Amino acid sequence: MHSPSGTAISELDLLSWKREVFALYRRVREREPEAAWREWRAGRDRLFANHPQSPLGADALAGFEALRFFPYDPAFRVTGTVVATEPAVREIDSSTGERIRFRQFGLVEFELSGEQSLPLYWLEGYGGGLFLPFADATSGRASYGGGRYLLDTVKGADLGGQDGRLVLDFNFAYNPSCAYDPRWTCPLPPRQSRLEIAVTAGEHTFGP
Repeated sequence: MHSPSGTAISELDLLSWKREVFALYRRVREREPEAAWREWRAGRDRLFANHPQSPLGADALAGFEALRFFPYDPAFRVTGTVVATEPAVREIDSSTGERIRFRQFGLVEFELSGEQSLPLYWLEGYGGGLFLPFADATSGRASYGGGRYLLDTVKGADLGGQDGRLVLDFNFAYNPSCAYDPRWTCPLPPRQSRLEIAVTAGEHTFGP
């Protein structure tokens, strides 16, 4: 989650949010996938409803009950192989028109309705972090038009993996904060991060 444009934030509130998200994903990596997904969903609903750093604006917060998701589908949980590429700095467009600097360092290749691959990015800032956004054939229809995030380790979103492989469970795909309120600045998946298939897993569009 990126801070809202032109507004003050409480650094301690943001730290609290990050701690809770890290704890949620730690439990995700330790539990059976569908049970972990249900706990993760409940934790996100709790954060959105009650936390000072909720992405929701005041109007949306007043009527908020729960985020909307496709049903859990184990077919959308795969393991990807990381393939190194020549490092290249990318300026990725954001929801507010700013460009955010990442370094593309590889691809993750996986099987999902055929052979697929997505670029892997590393945030070019202090400490860095792995970032894996994507768009797909549901974007702008059944899911947020700006795409979704699967991994964002600087914010705690990490599904695990080892030995050059990453767990990619698209049931945990979630909307960036700008899907809920345009005051947030969020990097958006570039063209290279679009899948031609429909990922009918993870978070829906936001609304009633």
